[in-house]
Amino acid sequence: MRLREHLRFGIRTAAFVGLTLGYWGCMEVEALLRRKRSLNDLVNKWLPRWSRAILRIYNLHIEAHGAYVEDGRIYPGCSPDGVGRIFVMNHRSSMDIPIVLRYFQAHVISRHDLASWPLIGRSARRVGTLFVDRSSRRSGASVLKEVARVLRVGEGVAMFPEGTAFAGDEVHEFRPGAFNAARRTGAQIVPVGIAYGDEAAYYRKEPFLTHIQRVGSLPQLRVALEIGEPLETGGRSSVEMKNLARECVQELVTRARARLDG
Repeated sequence: MRLREHLRFGIRTAAFVGLTLGYWGCMEVEALLRRKRSLNDLVNKWLPRWSRAILRIYNLHIEAHGAYVEDGRIYPGCSPDGVGRIFVMNHRSSMDIPIVLRYFQAHVISRHDLASWPLIGRSARRVGTLFVDRSSRRSGASVLKEVARVLRVGEGVAMFPEGTAFAGDEVHEFRPGAFNAARRTGAQIVPVGIAYGDEAAYYRKEPFLTHIQRVGSLPQLRVALEIGEPLETGGRSSVEMKNLARECVQELVTRARARLDG
């Protein structure tokens, strides 16, 4: 990395830490002063504010299209019948997380080792992040039970059914977990497609620090986000649902790429 890139990354990292502590502190103060307000309400208030600030720090320019977001609103995590929604999307970058939290009312499912990271792990647990060890069947079963509980109380969940991050626009095979949870609860599946304007944003098979240094040193980054119509499970099996959702996400990714290239 050149000197300018090192400086950019260092300044952004310091700003990330400062903003995270600041917004977390504000949320905790409000939690103390307004004890009758639920933690989920506070999270839904402060997380979008935090994510908007983080995206500005990293100079992301996002073109978001679809219900709610085109009007500048957050996509509600709860459908009209009172059941939480499941947002499913392709996973490409560490920037996916603040983008999700910027546009959707949803708990995020994250890799289990993040829970032990200083600052990030503790704050993530506090705002309801669900952690899963994808190499452990027991961990996977446990988090799906928690997903079902969250959906039944009317809260949204964002999931990356590919299981890990990939480079490029091809949407890989989906795992069935999200769709099993949808069948159990009757939750809507909301397909989402994301595309990045610079290949440097993609997470490859590399140490996470290498990835975040590369992303954090970019002068700016264009992103396109496409949100599709909700899918109802109806009488479909989990396999049918995951295949349909994957087709929808692939179509949305293609549409997002066309916006970036247009």
